[in-house]
Amino acid sequence: MRFLLPLLLLLSAATVLLPGCEPKEDIVTTDSSARLEFSLDTVKFDTVFVTVGTVSKRLWVYNRNPRAVRVSEISLQNQPGITYSLLINGDAGSTARDVEIRGKDSLLVLIRATVDPTPNDLKPFLLVDDLRFRTNGNDQQVKVVSYGQNAYFHNGEEITEDKIWKSDKPHVIFNYVRVAAGKSLTIEPGARIYSHAGAALLVAGQLLVNPNYKPTGELKLDDRNFVRFQGDRREEMYANTPGQWGGIWFLPGSQNNVVRFAEIKNSTFGLLAINPNSQRPFPNITIENSTIQNISSAKQAITSSGLTFGLEGAAILGVSADYTVRNTLITNCEQYAVFGVQGGTYQFDYCTIANYTIQANRQRPTFWLSNAIEVNEEPRPPLAPRLLMRNSIVWGNDLNGEELIFRNGEQYAGNISISNSVLRTKAYAGSGPLAQNKNGNILNPLEGPNYLFRSTFYRKRGKSYDYQLDTLSPASNKAAALPNLTIDLLNRPRLSPADIGAFERKNP
Repeated sequence: MRFLLPLLLLLSAATVLLPGCEPKEDIVTTDSSARLEFSLDTVKFDTVFVTVGTVSKRLWVYNRNPRAVRVSEISLQNQPGITYSLLINGDAGSTARDVEIRGKDSLLVLIRATVDPTPNDLKPFLLVDDLRFRTNGNDQQVKVVSYGQNAYFHNGEEITEDKIWKSDKPHVIFNYVRVAAGKSLTIEPGARIYSHAGAALLVAGQLLVNPNYKPTGELKLDDRNFVRFQGDRREEMYANTPGQWGGIWFLPGSQNNVVRFAEIKNSTFGLLAINPNSQRPFPNITIENSTIQNISSAKQAITSSGLTFGLEGAAILGVSADYTVRNTLITNCEQYAVFGVQGGTYQFDYCTIANYTIQANRQRPTFWLSNAIEVNEEPRPPLAPRLLMRNSIVWGNDLNGEELIFRNGEQYAGNISISNSVLRTKAYAGSGPLAQNKNGNILNPLEGPNYLFRSTFYRKRGKSYDYQLDTLSPASNKAAALPNLTIDLLNRPRLSPADIGAFERKNP
């Protein structure tokens, strides 16, 4: 035992003198044959508005070698017209040096783009750069490609004289644009309106969208003459994401608004008219041959005329407001599609309100009317709404089978007139003053082989929804003639007898 302690000390000293055993994956090779591999050969950005940055794109860099490599330089050329920035290991810039990647490991590179303004160029323009990786004397490159787009930018803008927005360049809204009382904003056919996160178009005066456009022949839903309202994120992942911007708001006193041949999508509200003091005349909006879709369910605290109240998102929302809606498709709202409270007149002719959504677990009916609202957490005096609905569809994927609610409806049953419409409702399928199993209405048709629509979430045919009527749809040939409405949403002639809903089926 007396020799054991000296022996242990001797062994410990010998261990210190042994060469280190570094893992092979951490040993940096200088072999010129060691090359990198990449998850993409080209990093592509969708159309980028000048001066507005993009989301970050990901590029994975793989070291397939058993030993580590030291990338002496990762750099962008930053050609004239565009600025790219990199984020590598938490460091931002256009260049990174001496970046090590362990053997059989990878590196994530994040790339972001900002396009410089280019006067006199109205169309999207191509911008190409090279992302260079230099390793052990080897140069490897990944292409970075962007399309830049000039635009008209509106940031907290007050429109205090009659204004026309042209369609030669997109319009991008930051924060808000407000049309002053007594003034008008006219938007030309084909204009594109992109709004930044949270931005909204506020109308105290008058909004005229495509007011004089007269199409010739049949249209498609992607026709270039439709005016498009959406968020300003152009990447594919945002193509159908609700809640990207605030929507179009009509304020007390706003009169004679017209929205024709337009698409409004991906917002918190589609069209919101707020008049909590029930100021006369009510804000009024006419909507024709349009589509409103992908609307958020986010609840908003809204202050107007010194009053505060909360509202959930909806495609068409009115607080003491008047809407006339014709040949219009409203679809894929996270909660409500139509929400009207505290009076107002709502007229729907040849409309398809088909509320299917996969973004949220919907708990609200598609169509809701009420004679009351709470403001400053206090109930307001009831004010009866009016509803005239003809040749329209109110449908959706509510599992309880209820897409139509008239809150306190017994108090204003005489103000409700629905005829020749397809309705999904249990509450109003029986008897009583609110029953709708009359006037040519079709209630709760079975999705038999006689489907209402060509393609929905539950019956996908192709890559997208298609709310035109299916071949044997129960809505076919069941509309009553309305002499002043002779075309459908796509400018196709209404036949006799016409179809219910926004779309008229073509002749076989």
